Amino acid sequence: MIYLLLSILASTLIFVIFTLLGKYKINTLQAIVVNYFVAFTVGVLDSEESLNINQIIEKDWFYGAVFLGLLFMLIFNVMAFTAQRNGLSVASVASKMSVIIPIIFGLYAYNESLSFQKCTGIILALIAVYLTSAKGKNNSLKFKSLWLPLLLFIGSGIIDTAIKYFETHFVSKSGIPLFSATIFAIAGVIGVIIIVIKVLQGKLKFDYRSVFGGVILGIVNYYSIYMILKALQIENFESSSIFTVNNVAIVMLSTLLGLLFFKEKLSYKNWFGISIAILSILLVTLA
Repeated sequence: MIYLLLSILASTLIFVIFTLLGKYKINTLQAIVVNYFVAFTVGVLDSEESLNINQIIEKDWFYGAVFLGLLFMLIFNVMAFTAQRNGLSVASVASKMSVIIPIIFGLYAYNESLSFQKCTGIILALIAVYLTSAKGKNNSLKFKSLWLPLLLFIGSGIIDTAIKYFETHFVSKSGIPLFSATIFAIAGVIGVIIIVIKVLQGKLKFDYRSVFGGVILGIVNYYSIYMILKALQIENFESSSIFTVNNVAIVMLSTLLGLLFFKEKLSYKNWFGISIAILSILLVTLA
């Protein structure tokens, strides 16, 4: 149970850190790149296996790690922008609603049943993303404010699905640190390429504060992945139950922190959306 609690805390802190980066105008891209190399270093130090590039390439999960590395770089930036532009609560709900996607995948990959309860939960999840994303005086939602939460929703769902798939079929209990480290290393390399291109184009200047922010983010990010993987490997606990508690707790804790520390203002529509979000997660994962 301690793994699940630490996963909830670490995942919530990621949203908080992104919000702080935006508040103090620290370069988010640079912080994310630093974060991935820090997370990679922590994973290598935490691993019982030695770091051997040739052996890593021969691992059954290597190409899966490459795919996840690409997604991590993209979706982490989307998560940062969503938290900074739409708010902490919107980012957490859009991200955690993504639990719907691995469940839909499970219907096909693992021949799980599709009940009326699951269908209801999926529909409510989509409504929840809309309602929690509605901002402005008239609480209307334009596409320019919807596309970030929607992309975060889809991307996070694909990541959760892939992590569960590779954890189930290819990653051993002792191999979690090295698997995680490889994902972070690939994401970091992609980030460096993006930064080099921006520097050559004269669109980026070095922000020394991003190094400090990236170090903190990297440690938290590594353990958010490590702890959820460890939680999923606990015997006598179904993954649906793990995801339920994890996602609902992150939504509630992120919303609470947004209200208390960042003075986020939520309308009745936003509160209703958050309530529906929690209900939809419970309906789908406990069906």
